[in-house]
Amino acid sequence: MSEIKNPFEGTEIPQQVKILMGNIKLIVLGIVGAILLFSTFFTVEPEEVGVVQRFGQYVRTAESGLNFKIPIIETARIVPVERQLKQEFGYRTIETGIQSQYRKAGFQDESLMLTGDLNLADVEWVVQYRISDPYNYLFKVRNPEKTLRDMSEAAMRQVVGNRTVNEVLTIGRAAVALRVQEILQELNIEYETGVRIDQVVLQDLNPPDPVKPSFNAVNEAQQQRETLINQARSDYNRVIPRARGEAMQTIQQAEGYAVNRTNTALGEVAAFNAVHLEYQRAPEITKRRIYYETMQELLPKLGNKIITDQDGANVLPLLQMQMNSTNPATQNQSGN
Repeated sequence: MSEIKNPFEGTEIPQQVKILMGNIKLIVLGIVGAILLFSTFFTVEPEEVGVVQRFGQYVRTAESGLNFKIPIIETARIVPVERQLKQEFGYRTIETGIQSQYRKAGFQDESLMLTGDLNLADVEWVVQYRISDPYNYLFKVRNPEKTLRDMSEAAMRQVVGNRTVNEVLTIGRAAVALRVQEILQELNIEYETGVRIDQVVLQDLNPPDPVKPSFNAVNEAQQQRETLINQARSDYNRVIPRARGEAMQTIQQAEGYAVNRTNTALGEVAAFNAVHLEYQRAPEITKRRIYYETMQELLPKLGNKIITDQDGANVLPLLQMQMNSTNPATQNQSGN
């Protein structure tokens, strides 16, 4: 084989080429130095922390601000510890803004669930969380986002599976969300994921599309039943207290009448006993006094009075006297 000869062998390299080659070396060294310099410093935002690793091993945690690390040897991973993150289930947000856009197609598998009474419910929810421990979040769990999603779906299926479809879709929404949050937080603590659950928010809770008409009919019937029950209770609260009041009034009137009659009878008995006692002491005087009192009571009620003698043989056999019951003087004259 023939040897390859250097075309510049035996020739002298021009001075300009030497200068250019030296400048290229300086430029390359400058670029490398600039890259090393820029890779030495990194910035951490106020809501983040930087986890510094040396050859993949955890070294320290850098707080917010400008920080230093050894180029090539050390790397920094930024973790948003103060930012609230979220995971959506049953739908995905395509675009946020004044009118956000969502997509539900293709996510029925994670939102369609079996309730405790063997019915189906389409449950959409959001898990809002924060990264509380960056070290655990990066190094204790292989894929914390996927793990959190799996735990959230398992917790929701467990809670929904212990309740009826009416509870899940109507009165039990708040209880379901709170229970899922508690279970999810316990799992994150047990698995050391470094995640803190802030809130579980239930979005749309609906029956599956094939059974929606029947379910709506059942809901309307239940609402009508509740309306009739409320109307009946309203009528009951309006009529029964009034009837009870009238009954109490009648009872009190009867009791008052009984007391009045009893007191009147007792008074009459006491008066009779007093008169009887006086009669026993002076019979003639008592009879006359009773006669006068009786006549004094009866005469004002007679109206026209005719006074005659015993035999009717007087010169004036009839004497009509008009007596005014309101005039005491006339009463005294007629009594005399």
